[in-house]
Amino acid sequence: MNLRRRRLAAVVGAVFAAVLVLPSTAQARPAQAQPAADGHAATQAALNAFQAVTGPGAGVYAGDSTGSWNLTVGTGLVGANRPVQPTDHFRAGSQTKTFTAAVVMQLIDEGKVSLTAPIERYLPGVVDGNGYDGNTITVRHLLQHTSGIPDSPSVRPQPTYTHAELVRQGLERPPVAAPGSKLVYSNVNYQILGMLIEKVTKAQVGEAITTRIIGPLGLNHTFYPVPGIRTLPDPYVRGYRVLRIGPAVFWTDATSDFEPSQYGSAGAIVSTEQDLTTFYQALVGGKVVSQASLAEMKTFWDQGQGPGTGYGLGLAAGPLPCGGVAMGHNGIVNGYMSLTMVTADGRHASVMSNSAAFLTQTASIMKMYKVAEAALCETS
Repeated sequence: MNLRRRRLAAVVGAVFAAVLVLPSTAQARPAQAQPAADGHAATQAALNAFQAVTGPGAGVYAGDSTGSWNLTVGTGLVGANRPVQPTDHFRAGSQTKTFTAAVVMQLIDEGKVSLTAPIERYLPGVVDGNGYDGNTITVRHLLQHTSGIPDSPSVRPQPTYTHAELVRQGLERPPVAAPGSKLVYSNVNYQILGMLIEKVTKAQVGEAITTRIIGPLGLNHTFYPVPGIRTLPDPYVRGYRVLRIGPAVFWTDATSDFEPSQYGSAGAIVSTEQDLTTFYQALVGGKVVSQASLAEMKTFWDQGQGPGTGYGLGLAAGPLPCGGVAMGHNGIVNGYMSLTMVTADGRHASVMSNSAAFLTQTASIMKMYKVAEAALCETS
């Protein structure tokens, strides 16, 4: 199972923010590992292990169609006993991509966009030059990260960003594969899709996501921040950068360091564990896009994990050790690491920690998936 998790984590990908790790003015008190809640010992153990390599706090909200439960460890506020709660706001990072993909699929349902059409049809001249040809890159390629466009590791600093600026900078790097030949996870793909949404709907992408997804599903604690808005509404979990020196751990509050427009339609959304669960359950349950579009989203790029797994159109899937397949997405931005996965039979698990743990990210991602796996299997 370790190999399977490693492959899934690599495929799902995440938003990686460039951060400078600095000493904090205050050192967090060591987090105490929480005892297991009744019936969820494996999940609590996995959550404790995840929190030990990530933030000062971590939480998981899980359950099935009959009810939900949550577990926590550590704190959402350094220096205080403030457990992470399922209703706390945090930056969802690349989980935004699934919202963006769902809007694109709705536009396909409405006949306004074609999945197989070249992006040049909708955004003439945008994906062009430096080895790119928008006539050979389709909407599907962008949704599935098979366009050959590499990720843009950093952008030139400025107060706020537009999708056009982000895409222009991203395409300064030449393609790394022919369209349709290889899965290469890239935020630029979804920033181009943000431009597509804005062109077709004649609305800002945040407005489109809000009116089409957030509002209709009643996600009252989810929002797409406008450029320049870096604060989070109460209640929220503070996000931290970390410096580890031997046994000592120092935290720096990074909650408001992140400019959401730096990632836009690839990673801007703020939400909660509960709202993200509602969204993914509605999507997989056929309440957001048509059955035909959902089937396309669940057409996964095979990563060697078996049938029905891999990366689809803004939706990832992986096998569970107890049988079955879980679908969802993860997200990593400055100060936060999260993952939401659901199953066709109604099980769900949403995990988050309030530090992205960039220096131990591979281990952190593996442990985060172990929390979700344990929660989904203990619920079965």
